[in-house]
Amino acid sequence: MVTLKNLNFAYKRNKPVLEDLNIDLAPGHIYGLLGKNGEGKTTLLDILCGQLFPSSGKCTVLNETPSNRKVEFLRQIFLLPEDLNLPDVTAADYKKMYAGFYPTFREDLWKTCVAEFEIETGARLSKISMGQKKKVAIAFALSVQTPVLLMDEPTNALDIPSKAVFRKLVASCIREDQTIIISTHQVRDLESLIDSVLILESHRILLSKGLDKVSEKLFFRFIEQGEAVLYSERTSAGLMGVGENKGNEYTDVYLELLFQAVTQNPEEIKRIFNF
Repeated sequence: MVTLKNLNFAYKRNKPVLEDLNIDLAPGHIYGLLGKNGEGKTTLLDILCGQLFPSSGKCTVLNETPSNRKVEFLRQIFLLPEDLNLPDVTAADYKKMYAGFYPTFREDLWKTCVAEFEIETGARLSKISMGQKKKVAIAFALSVQTPVLLMDEPTNALDIPSKAVFRKLVASCIREDQTIIISTHQVRDLESLIDSVLILESHRILLSKGLDKVSEKLFFRFIEQGEAVLYSERTSAGLMGVGENKGNEYTDVYLELLFQAVTQNPEEIKRIFNF
C-alpha cells in the first residue's frame, strides 16, 4: 500500500529533513506517526500525497508514484492538513463542492460525523472557531473513505470531549482495506486508537512496528529502583519504566514512554527488534 525505499528529502542542500527512510505500510491499520515538532512529519505526509517530491529514493503509494499526480491516484488519497485554509462557505456547501472529487464519499458517514461533532452545517466557515473548523475538516476526511487517509495533527484545536468523539469516529469509520496515518506530537490523544507506530527522530524512522510486536519485545510497568530499563520516569503512583521483555510478560504499550525509550536508546532498540 505504502512503500518507501532509501527516501531522502531536503529543502536546502546539506540540510536534510528526511534521511534514508525505508518502510512498508499495509492496509487495514491505523499508524501513529510520532515525533517532535520540526522532525519532518508534515513533510513526509506531503511526499506521500504528491505535494512534495523526494530528493532521492523511491516512494510508492497504491502502486503509483505520488509525484506523478495522476488524477486517479489523487481520487484515492486524502490529506487533512494541520493548518486549514477553508473557503468562505457553509459546511454544507463545502461538502457539496468537494465530495464529487471522491467516488468513495459516503453521505451517511458525513451525517454521522456532523451529528457526533454537533456541527452547524449552515454556519459559514469564516465565522466559526478553529476547533469548529477542525471538526468540519475531520468529518469530511472520514467521509471520503479513500484507501489512504493522511491526517496531520488532527486533534490540535479540539477540546477534550471532541478528542474523544474523534477517536470514536476514526475507530468506527475505518475500512478493512484502508491505510490511515495520523501524525502527532500529542501521543496521548492516539493511545487507544492506533495499532502500529512510526517514530521519526533526527530525520530518520527509528521504529516501525505494530503495537503487538512492541509488547512482545518491551514491557511497560512500574519498576523497582535500580531495575535495568531503557527509560523510566517518576509518576504520582510510582516509577514507570520501559525495558526489554525477557520474561514473556504482557503489558499495555504506553506511547509516551515508548517514544522516550526509542529516541534515547536507538541502538538498543535496533538490537532488541533485530533490525
